[in-house]
Amino acid sequence: MVKPAVSISDLRERAKARLPKILFDWIDGGAGDERGLRENEQAFDAYRFLPRYMLDVSQRQQQQNLFGQIYASPFGIAPTGYAGLFRPGADLMLAAAAREARIPYIMSGTSTSSIEEAAAIAPENVWYQLYAAVDAGITRDLIARAARAGCQALVVTIDIPIAGKRERDLRNGFDFPLRISPGLIWDGFCHPGWTLDYLRTGGLPVMKNWAPYAPVGITPVQVAQFANSHSFAVQTWDHFKLFRDLWPRKLIVKGVMHPEDALMALRLGADGLYISNHGGRQYDRSVAPLAMVPMLRRAVGRDVPLMMDGGIRRGSDILTALCLGADFVFQGRPTLYGAAAQGLEGVNQAIGILRSELDNFMGQIGCLDLGRDKLPDFLVRIDAYGLLQSEA
Repeated sequence: MVKPAVSISDLRERAKARLPKILFDWIDGGAGDERGLRENEQAFDAYRFLPRYMLDVSQRQQQQNLFGQIYASPFGIAPTGYAGLFRPGADLMLAAAAREARIPYIMSGTSTSSIEEAAAIAPENVWYQLYAAVDAGITRDLIARAARAGCQALVVTIDIPIAGKRERDLRNGFDFPLRISPGLIWDGFCHPGWTLDYLRTGGLPVMKNWAPYAPVGITPVQVAQFANSHSFAVQTWDHFKLFRDLWPRKLIVKGVMHPEDALMALRLGADGLYISNHGGRQYDRSVAPLAMVPMLRRAVGRDVPLMMDGGIRRGSDILTALCLGADFVFQGRPTLYGAAAQGLEGVNQAIGILRSELDNFMGQIGCLDLGRDKLPDFLVRIDAYGLLQSEA
């Protein structure tokens, strides 16, 4: 029996051991020199906590109200594309784990399972990430399907105007769909757990959200090629107006970094803002999302739901983001590491690790709940030498 993971880094190492290198690098890597990827995590190093003692910390709660719904923790599962390639059925495992943990799960616009399957498993927890299609009719239908399925929110992702240069993938010869090569065959031979699962379930999974729009009778590889050639369309604010008109529930803009974009999104009807640089996967000179939280909070005021992702690996990272002004945090790699490493059990472990670390840390510093008014008092900023700079 495999011992439970102690940290997210444990799950990362287990995912690395199970997956062929070409696939692990796709999950783990970033764009260019991976500066943005590193700085997403390193941004948290600039902060420390100032504890309050002699308090009764026996009763702590980390519930968070977002869009009128009470979630059991202030974090959710960010969209992670092609999850079913790393573990068959991973998209639905993420949905099931979110339901059990009572947190939101954003289904990727490049998932392999369908919107309808995920929403049937977790109707109160599934949000859908929209990648606009070149064909406006496909975009309209994806939005309509997400609405009929009961997805709680539509997450419009705006931070891929063009694809990034991910050098690990280029060196590995990664392409989607995967192309069989001698190197991939050898890599698969060295990772039999993943290879047997891949072969047992029929090879490359079908991208079920895109299959209805592709020509009838084509292979999963051809469906993936169709999806790649028809998605990630150029978007403007005029497109966003259409999405707002079509979507009947909460609409969130993901990838917001500039205050002017945040204000524009709100003027056009966004219900919430999601700060993100796509996990450092699109360009390597991006500001870390954490660094933008205070600026965007000042720009949009107290009442706008403000979310972020990027670099979350510890429960203390979640608390740092909340202290700086975020209402909610999303993480993608930790739960994807868990799915790749150990399936549903691994996803549950990732959520449990973050939840337990957050609870433990709250107790250690005397934070009884996550009420926004008191959180900033716990956080201080340090300089490169570890000396106190100023209050955050």
